[in-house]
Amino acid sequence: MPELNDKMRIVQELVPGKQITLAHIVAAPDPILYQKLGLDPAVDYSKAAIGIMTMSPAETAIVAGDIAMKASGIELGFLDRFSGTLIITGMISDVEASWEAVLAYCQGKLGFTICEITKT
Repeated sequence: MPELNDKMRIVQELVPGKQITLAHIVAAPDPILYQKLGLDPAVDYSKAAIGIMTMSPAETAIVAGDIAMKASGIELGFLDRFSGTLIITGMISDVEASWEAVLAYCQGKLGFTICEITKT
């Protein structure tokens, strides 16, 4: 019988669907959070919030990033078309306006199931 410590296999599975599973706003984050996310505190810390969104299919992050940038004065912090993650920074009202625009477009035009915007 093989040793369990030799190798570990992790299986990750994506379920097809059109959905936004997280639309969160972190208000007044600590500067270390910017650094841990790979954001430049010199550029982004003057902003008042970080927005985090996850979606499926993952490529939708490209569309969501475009909509978010056009909806308000946010800065794009991170966009991953492989995992469906989008991170933005900006004033709290701008991040909220961007998330509202992305959710409305994805639900209304693309037929997505969406979540509510949450804040901490």
